[in-house]
Amino acid sequence: MTERVAQQVASGAQGLAPGDQEAAAELADALAEALASGVLDGAAPGIVEGIAELDLERGRRRGYPEAVFTEGKTPNQLRAIALAIRDNPEAGITLFTRADAERAAVVLEVLPEARYEPEARLVAWPAEPPPPTGRPVVVACAGTSDLPVAREAALTAEYLGRHVTLVADVGVAGLHRIVRHLPTLRGAGAIVVVAGMDGALPSVVAGLVSAPVVACPTSVGYGAAFGGIAPLLTMLNACAPGVGVVNIDNGYGAGHLAAQIAATH
Repeated sequence: MTERVAQQVASGAQGLAPGDQEAAAELADALAEALASGVLDGAAPGIVEGIAELDLERGRRRGYPEAVFTEGKTPNQLRAIALAIRDNPEAGITLFTRADAERAAVVLEVLPEARYEPEARLVAWPAEPPPPTGRPVVVACAGTSDLPVAREAALTAEYLGRHVTLVADVGVAGLHRIVRHLPTLRGAGAIVVVAGMDGALPSVVAGLVSAPVVACPTSVGYGAAFGGIAPLLTMLNACAPGVGVVNIDNGYGAGHLAAQIAATH
């Protein structure tokens, strides 16, 4: 069918002027390519029948590829999605987020060369991040317990093409710790600040630097922290301007936004 339709388009150009013939030939080539890809037959690439539809155009449309949120997906669903990504190179860099050991093992069956970071619960395909461009991103976390979310943010920004520095355990209980890292913070194009408990660190950092601060509350804390709601409200009420807030434990979203802010436009 592909060749027949393309030939019909091309044959219609025989009686046209040279310039129009060239345009018709280009149209025939484009049509043949579309038919070969299955787009015009209703079998678009990236379709995982009954499960998912990969957004293969997202990288071209937005500048950054799609991610796969693994929570809530069955092993068979994850396996099918990973196969579709493997078989569609245009999917580009793909991050599988919230991947515990069981879900990561399913993805790695299909993509054995992928990189798995257990603490961040992140699988990256391909394993090698792109060369860094744009301005650096710094990810700072208030406590060691915030590291899983901080590492998710750091790896996300890294795989979206930024040089990333992680600064750990610099919460407001010891302000001398964050002050010691001021030269690094002030060299960043964007800063992710991850904190649970009272969530005060983003406002402190924003008052010391010129870069935008992406605040990410975590669910770390005792009862009245309400699973991250208390630090979320603190961050939303930050006194220092230039603070944007993402959802609780959303390291991926924080790293993505920071990477976009620090990009070279």
